[in-house]
Amino acid sequence: MDLTVKIGNKTLSNPVGVASGTFGYGSEYENLVNLNEVGALYTKTVTLKMRAGNECPRIIETPSGLLNSIGLANVGVKLFIRDKMPVLEKYTCAIISNIAGATINEYIKVLEMLEQCSNIWGYEINVSCPNVSRGGITFGTDAFLVECLTAALRKRTKKPLIIKLTPNVTDICQIAEGAESGGADAVSCINTLMGMVIDTKTKSIVLGNKTGGLSGPAIRPVGVGIVYKVKRAVKIPVIGLGGIMSASDALQYFLAGSSAIQIGTGTFVDPGIPGKVLKGVVEFCNKEGIEKIEDLHKYIE
Repeated sequence: MDLTVKIGNKTLSNPVGVASGTFGYGSEYENLVNLNEVGALYTKTVTLKMRAGNECPRIIETPSGLLNSIGLANVGVKLFIRDKMPVLEKYTCAIISNIAGATINEYIKVLEMLEQCSNIWGYEINVSCPNVSRGGITFGTDAFLVECLTAALRKRTKKPLIIKLTPNVTDICQIAEGAESGGADAVSCINTLMGMVIDTKTKSIVLGNKTGGLSGPAIRPVGVGIVYKVKRAVKIPVIGLGGIMSASDALQYFLAGSSAIQIGTGTFVDPGIPGKVLKGVVEFCNKEGIEKIEDLHKYIE
């Protein structure tokens, strides 16, 4: 079957990617999996300056999921370009840099600096992280601000521009429409759901930042439902993520309307899940006579 996926002016070799924030900068997994098997590697978020992240503890397991409060800890754009890009350049999969900022100007500065890296395939714009106190979540909950940010970035790159949406809003379709109006080539959804865990023995909140983002199988039904809604609200491709642990999970996203998917928390359980998911999807499609991933969209009205 034809596994390629067109986003903007470029094409992914296959629809399975590894999600930002769960796969580091790629090198952390290179001895565990063949990164050239995935269609795209979405890097750990890059910000203008280095971020130490939130107070510890930052991660706690929950029923069928994981609550994280990392706080976009990263090396900053200068060190990313100097130290991380030379490593990323050796992979043949698409390198999509996830970027964030506290202001539109910060997003612009990061993107403009990354434009010097010819091997960056495209950008995923993080407007939706639920565990930082500035920027991000403010942009992601306002359709007008998302449109303005997207339009500002669109003027500064010809590479694919993907806006990562938050589910922590009243109407995510309005946000997706804002991204499309601003010139986005695709939207990815969903980012994590805001949550909290309280230790009843100590009567205290567990995470250092109090709240964090819920990911894993627990949020898959939410993700599939949102992809279904967003796909019917916009004409640009939708990239689905949230709780994908198997080919069957991925197929739910594809049937709902995703053109591509990302796997995040699942790689903590088994780094080989992306390859297994791709194999399972291909086997299913060959058995069903499906020639392209987007042919799956026709089954669900």
